[in-house]
Amino acid sequence: MLQLIASDMDGTMLNEQMVISDYNVSAIKHAQEKGINFIVSTGRAFKEVKPLLDQAGVSCPLITMNGALVMDQDGKTISSTPLSDQLAQKIILLLKKAGLYFEVITTEGVCSDDKAARIENFANLLESIDATTPYKLAVSLASARMELMDINYVDDYYDLISDPHIQIFKIVVFSSSGPEELKEVREEIAKNKSLVITSSGSNNIEINHVKAQKGLALQSYADSLNIPMDNVMTMGDNNNDLSMIKIAGISYAMGNATKEIKLAANHLTSKNTDNGAGKAIEEQLQELSTI
Repeated sequence: MLQLIASDMDGTMLNEQMVISDYNVSAIKHAQEKGINFIVSTGRAFKEVKPLLDQAGVSCPLITMNGALVMDQDGKTISSTPLSDQLAQKIILLLKKAGLYFEVITTEGVCSDDKAARIENFANLLESIDATTPYKLAVSLASARMELMDINYVDDYYDLISDPHIQIFKIVVFSSSGPEELKEVREEIAKNKSLVITSSGSNNIEINHVKAQKGLALQSYADSLNIPMDNVMTMGDNNNDLSMIKIAGISYAMGNATKEIKLAANHLTSKNTDNGAGKAIEEQLQELSTI
């Protein structure tokens, strides 16, 4: 019996406008009305994803930053797995030497040391989601979104490490040139067994503590509700979703998912731009109604 649904956001629950469609909202609420728990499981920080849920009128717990911080529907911490200051310092030094743009996700939210680079990366994301969007329009849309999102611009990332009140949960590295530019630094970071490297797109890598993974966080949350993983449904599109796709009894790959996710999942739905997440939920609810 289906008792818990966990969904990724980017490339899964969010459409080409980077919002949760009315269809997907309706499906989530339909599941909740049936007494099924729903939880978001995202690489995003709380301050990035909460406004999107509020806009859609969806209230639920959140697995954020790939499992580094789990919060209830009111934003209270359930569990946290930050990077140590020593690990964060080593990663930042390596990335600075490599000349790559990256962002640091902390207890204060998303931190960037280059506003122009952040807008450029967000524009590239919008353009990749919808190829019909001209790049200049994508930049304009990205600039507008930057004003709406709670981003912290800092002069020096090392100041975050030296602040005893700030914890670093995740570091995201971007490349407009593609995965090849990230290959060398990815291989170097992967040598440290205290870290795990995933990605939410072909042009980024996400660095977390090895215990901060969506699958581990979801397993712990399900255990807290006494829900067996056979009764859990997951949905995702990219490699940072792999750990939760593998452990769920019911798992859906989006139509736009990577090959690895499609091979790991036991169900396939349509693309995120075609309400694939909502359709997957409704498909499972329909099966429940026939039992």
